[in-house]
Formats: sequence, structure tokens, C-alpha cells
Amino acid sequence: MSTDWAALDQELQTWVDQGLTLPLWWRDDDAIAPTAELDQLTALSTKLGLPVHLAVIPKGATKTLADYLTETTQLIPVVHGWAHLSHAPKGEKKAEFGAHRPVDEIIKDASQGLRNLQKLFGPELVPMFVPPWNRIAAEVVQELPGLGFTALSTFTPRTAPLAAEGLAQINTHLDPIHWKGSRSVVPPQQLLDQATKQLNARRLGRADNTEPYGILTHHLVHDAEIWRVTEALIARLMAGPACPWTLDTRNLI
Repeated sequence: MSTDWAALDQELQTWVDQGLTLPLWWRDDDAIAPTAELDQLTALSTKLGLPVHLAVIPKGATKTLADYLTETTQLIPVVHGWAHLSHAPKGEKKAEFGAHRPVDEIIKDASQGLRNLQKLFGPELVPMFVPPWNRIAAEVVQELPGLGFTALSTFTPRTAPLAAEGLAQINTHLDPIHWKGSRSVVPPQQLLDQATKQLNARRLGRADNTEPYGILTHHLVHDAEIWRVTEALIARLMAGPACPWTLDTRNLI
């Protein structure tokens, strides 16, 4: 079945015609070590001109990954929880940092994750916390700034620029993987329609366009179609109103 890009193209052209800019960022989760898939992600990031915020699992992260990142400016390491292990009871949605354990225990894991990756990546590590499965208890969020985190990233449009005092909320919004279905790409027309509606909401002020628009990927489980559609979509955005956004201390809030 062919994919109709017309509605998205029209929306992007309207942005350009109105002189609007779309801050665009890319987050990719679950990195531990260099792989062929990571090579592919790096090459695509370079081709598209859009750096990737690489959410690294601290407990399993390897020195070889740190060495790999010294060879490229396209990958920006951030903290992906601690062990990517769910503590939710059977029947509940998976969560490593949900309200299923004593808060002190949860905070200890978050702190250890930050310390481990600071040792591994040094000043190149950006202190953004990415909870596995994009789920985190509110009482845990409040503790993150005190640990040294400056940003939190989950999924869906944020409701406020700050998740807590001193903690920017920078979410992702579009995931090309059909997790509850084929585990290949979301039906492309459905994905494009979703992107079009999200951009329309931003342009018309129904959503916060000061929050960078986030693409979320998982390089280790991509098949050829996920790679293809992701590339085509990001290329379209970059050819239109999108301006690459990366997290640093100057643009957190």
C-alpha cells in the first residue's frame, strides 16, 4: 500500500510559509555496547544532520561504548534508568522507577546510574534521566535535581516546561515501532497522520512548540522498514522547518 505524504508536506510548507521553526531532537534507547545497529544509527544520524541522544543503560554499559562515542559527535549519552528491570507486579505496566519500591531504594538506583555513566563518559554525559518504559513516580521526579539531573525525558507532550524545580521536561512524541502489533514499523500512513496532527497542534498553539519535538527510536530492534520510514520522516522534517536541537546547559528551559 502506498503512503500519501501530501498532508504532512502541506503542514510543513505552512510552517515554512509562516516563518515558523520546529525544534527537533532524537532520542534512542537501550544502548549498552557497540553493535552493527549502533553503526547504522550513527551513520543515519550523520547523513540526516541530526544528533542522537543515546539513552545508555548504566548497569550494563561497557567501556567499549564509551570508546565508541569518543569517535563521533553524533551520539550524546544520557542516563537510561539503572538496569532496565521492571519492578511492577504481574499484570501492571512495566516500570523500573514506578512506585513499587521504597523511594530511598529507587533514588539509590537513579544516583548510581548517574555516577556510573559519569565515570564512563566523563563530561560528555548529559545529566538527562530517561526512565525505562517512560514511566516514573512523581515522588521520584522530585528527587532527581538533588542527585544532579537537569532534565527528565518520557513520552507524550509535556504539560509544563519543568518536571520539578531545576528539572526540565523534554519528552519524545513520535515512536515508529508498532510495539503492540507487528513490532515492525507502525503502519506508515498512521505514523504520518500522527505527525501531521502533532505539528498542526503546535502551529495552532494547542501544544507547546517550545518543547523540542522528539523522535524516539530503539536501534537494537529495528528492521529494514523501521529504518526506512524513520529516515524518510526525519529527512522530510529537516528539509522543512525543523532545526536540530541538542540538550546542553544553555537550552534546558
